[in-house]
Amino acid sequence: MTSKILRFLLGISLAAGFSSSAFAQATRTWVSGVGDDVNPCSRTAPCKTLAGAISKTAPGGEMNAIDPGGFGAVTITKSLTIDLYSTEGGVLAGGNGVVVNAAATDVVVLRGLDIFGVNPPSNGIRFVAGGALHVQQCRIKRFNAANSSGISFVPSGNSELFVSDTLISENGAAGTGNGILIQPTGAGSAKVALNRVLVNNNNNGIVADLEAANTGQINISMVDCETSGNANHGIAALSVAPLLQMMVDHCTSSHNGADGVLAAHSGNAIIRLSNCNITGNTLGTSAQSGGQILSYNNNRINGNNIDGPDPANILQQ
Repeated sequence: MTSKILRFLLGISLAAGFSSSAFAQATRTWVSGVGDDVNPCSRTAPCKTLAGAISKTAPGGEMNAIDPGGFGAVTITKSLTIDLYSTEGGVLAGGNGVVVNAAATDVVVLRGLDIFGVNPPSNGIRFVAGGALHVQQCRIKRFNAANSSGISFVPSGNSELFVSDTLISENGAAGTGNGILIQPTGAGSAKVALNRVLVNNNNNGIVADLEAANTGQINISMVDCETSGNANHGIAALSVAPLLQMMVDHCTSSHNGADGVLAAHSGNAIIRLSNCNITGNTLGTSAQSGGQILSYNNNRINGNNIDGPDPANILQQ
């Protein structure tokens, strides 16, 4: 009889252990300003921080906030959605706010995050590896140290970046840093789509850079975006050899301290403009060392200190 009881108790403990491990990660987890990271991150027992909740969230799952709070920095290594849009969800960070270092097929979505830099800040979002990053309805501000960027997109493989309805401001300092930096490393390539993005009052606005020892490519589309009040360049495409193409449509680049639009360092740095307003800059357009700025003949480039050479027309409207 005793042996039967022991076997019965052992069976219960094994089943309980299996159940606990099987349900250790949930498809949806929750954080709260009054949560605790020892909790399972459920709706009724939320975690305190994003870093505490991520290990309890299954790949492909979603993290949400129950109430307003500052939920700390986080590193993401798997497909995941962080959606804080329905409440005031903050990432107050020294160093990097959000780091994405995931597998080549992983997709990360950041929605409704308020990412704010504190001393010493590095980058608002730092993307190192992954399949795709979607940034939606976010605010990224005050990563205002030298070489800091609001979004630093530096993939080592072939990756995609999609940013929409997002404000990026007050990033970079001491003549360095950017609102958005797109700079693949090694053989990495980047496909980027920016839609309704405001990139204001940074050191540089949007910089795509293949000047280092890169062998990949960059292809960018920008629609309904604004790059204004930046200390140096509004929009810049820089490439010494690899192909770097930017299609800029219905955008404004204004009141920047240097160039409104810059293409530089080789004929493979190409910016195409359509229905854009370029005004109030020190230099409206600047094509240097073979860089190309091409126009669909429907832009307004006026009111700069120097408007710059009229871009070559590639399509009559």
